[in-house]
Amino acid sequence: MSLPVHLVPSLAGVVVGDEVTVEGDEAHHAVAVRRLRVGEQVVLTDGAGASVTAAVASTGKRIFAATVLDRHDVPEPAPAFTVVQALPKGERGELAVEVLTEIGAGRLVPWAAARSVAVWKGERAEKSVARWRATAREAAKQARRAWFPDVAPLAGTAEVAALIEHAALAVVLHEEGSESLAAVTLPEQGDIVVVVGPEGGLTDEEIAAFEASGATTVKLGSEVLRTSTAGVAALAALLARTARWG
Repeated sequence: MSLPVHLVPSLAGVVVGDEVTVEGDEAHHAVAVRRLRVGEQVVLTDGAGASVTAAVASTGKRIFAATVLDRHDVPEPAPAFTVVQALPKGERGELAVEVLTEIGAGRLVPWAAARSVAVWKGERAEKSVARWRATAREAAKQARRAWFPDVAPLAGTAEVAALIEHAALAVVLHEEGSESLAAVTLPEQGDIVVVVGPEGGLTDEEIAAFEASGATTVKLGSEVLRTSTAGVAALAALLARTARWG
């Protein structure tokens, strides 16, 4: 049985024998919901490559302490993958975030595409980004990731184009793509950006902006997938061609 995973702010300088304290909502869930007990073992991670196996030494209402038994440091995965996800409607966005996190996305960028049905503005945008971040955090713990994904603030098309300019490779999924996703050459290092359009499709202006920034418009297959599943399929197809899944 896998040990439960809990996120802590930092594990910098922590070595075997040290005691690590977990507080707040993370501790409350462990103690009040999971009924964590003294002597049980847990995995603590900072989401930035470091994790420790630790034995619970004490528990409180919203706090517990654990003694470190073992430490693991994992190099940052390479190449890194950023998925720019056009806003889906309803709960499909959180579904996409959950699965993209589970399979290895390093950064997730919510994108307000011209034809996105969902509209995030003001307080709604802040709450929606917060939900995506919470979903990514829980999915990363479930997947036992040492590196947790970053969920960026809501981006516009100009910001996505700027992101593409700095990528080692950028692909835009489109049913009329100029080449197959399977034909693109993958870099071994750097950031690979995958842009997923909305249910209503990309506009000519969006495609032109992204291609001008260096992106390649690619076709995933003969089927037309939902925006909430297209990114997952594309990321899996690309990861399968890297040493990360080798």
